[in-house]
Amino acid sequence: MSSNFGIQESLNRLGISSQNPGTSTGQVWINSQSNYLASYSPVDGKKIAEIQVTDNDGYEAVVSKSQQAFEIWRQVPAPRRGEIVREIGNALREVKADLGKLVSYEMGKSYQEGLGEVQEMIDICDFAVGLSRQLYGLTMHSERPGHRMYEQWHPLGIVGIISAFNFPVAVWSWNAAIAWVCGDVCIWKPSEKAPLSALACQKIVAPIFEKHGMPEGISSLIVGDYQVGEWMTQDSRVPLISATGSTRMGKIVGKTVAERLGRSLLELGGNNAIVISEHADLDMAIRGALFGAVGTAGQRCTSTRRLIIQENVYEEVKSRLASAYSKLVIGNPLDETNHVGPLIDRDAVNAYLSAIEKVKASGGKAVVAGGVLEGEGFESGCYVLPAIYEAENHFEIVQHETFAPILYLIKYKILPEAIALHNGVPQGLSSAIMTLNMREAEAFLSHVGSDCGIANVNIGTSGAEIGGAFGGEKETGGGRESGSDAWKAYMRRQTNTINYSTALPLAQGIKFDI
Repeated sequence: MSSNFGIQESLNRLGISSQNPGTSTGQVWINSQSNYLASYSPVDGKKIAEIQVTDNDGYEAVVSKSQQAFEIWRQVPAPRRGEIVREIGNALREVKADLGKLVSYEMGKSYQEGLGEVQEMIDICDFAVGLSRQLYGLTMHSERPGHRMYEQWHPLGIVGIISAFNFPVAVWSWNAAIAWVCGDVCIWKPSEKAPLSALACQKIVAPIFEKHGMPEGISSLIVGDYQVGEWMTQDSRVPLISATGSTRMGKIVGKTVAERLGRSLLELGGNNAIVISEHADLDMAIRGALFGAVGTAGQRCTSTRRLIIQENVYEEVKSRLASAYSKLVIGNPLDETNHVGPLIDRDAVNAYLSAIEKVKASGGKAVVAGGVLEGEGFESGCYVLPAIYEAENHFEIVQHETFAPILYLIKYKILPEAIALHNGVPQGLSSAIMTLNMREAEAFLSHVGSDCGIANVNIGTSGAEIGGAFGGEKETGGGRESGSDAWKAYMRRQTNTINYSTALPLAQGIKFDI
């Protein structure tokens, strides 16, 4: 293991060691087979540790424990479930620095972003605690005298969570914290590219459930490859699958779950754009575009891929962006003086290089040329230069989401054209407009404006608060996680009618007398 920036000490405090990283702590299932998955850091290319993977027998054991746990957990009053989630949030506060460092080292995002990811986990726990006393149903007036109608919400059962490498812990918590207060139990299949961050979370959470006398299976972790995801999506004992990843993966998951008439909550690809108006505060626009495009090395589903710029300010924006890019410092993400860390692995680097070749072949012009960094500090081969290319919206590669720091500049004349360009991609996750013109802002947010699940004014596309429901439209999947009323995805609705009269009238005035 690397001792880089105290990572060894953080790993030890989180209970992760190269000799025995997968020791069971209450809820986690580790099978007895000698099949291991190694986690390598893109920061320095070194192996962090190995973790045991789960075979089918192990999977069956996890599901069985989860079913048994659900029978008990759903009977715990929701506010009491919330109190346990509150303790989980407090436990995360205590390990924020160490877990944030592990996320940064295992995934490659900056340490500040790693800390931010853990803060999201804390925030969603706080949100879920309040939610545990607000799982409201509606009361409706009945057309029949002496009748009362209302609706209530019941837990679903097992929630299967499939998470992606770019947010190795936060997106799991968005699902798990809310599912738990709703009375569900969770089985988590993390990305095989970041399994140790998931294991650290399990080691934090499991003892809290155990302390309160809760059964094993409320929070379970299954480490493995795509096959684990297949088991989960095909399993009718798992009524809801919440999956985060590529559109290609989401289509497979959605089809498989639909074939058994299960539920799926899909958070898939984004191809996010910022419209920069001639009425924009350009200082703000440049800052928003910069973080949106290069934060997490362009590996967020909300990363800014396209800038749609009004022709009167196009050259100035292009020049100022090129200048800003020249000041970016690329290197070890645990060093807080660096702005950009590595891509997750060399496959991602190859996808980045391929995208650059495709945009050039289509006629795109380099504003800031890309490339792979070599030499001291870049031994992992995963560090690349954030790139900017002038392009056309219809280019095939521009229509495609590349998980890398490549930004495309597109010119427009009038706002309706900008909105058409903005919406003219298959994905529909996050969007933004930079303008001080109220009419432009309101038009962008209207029903004829952005077709995305998230639409912002004078902030970038990247970075969402947990209070709002997160998700998108079109090939982004249509699911919603985190805040607002996203909790309803984790429960089943039941409509109830109570007759407290002495008669039995039928609805719609139907007569059926004998």
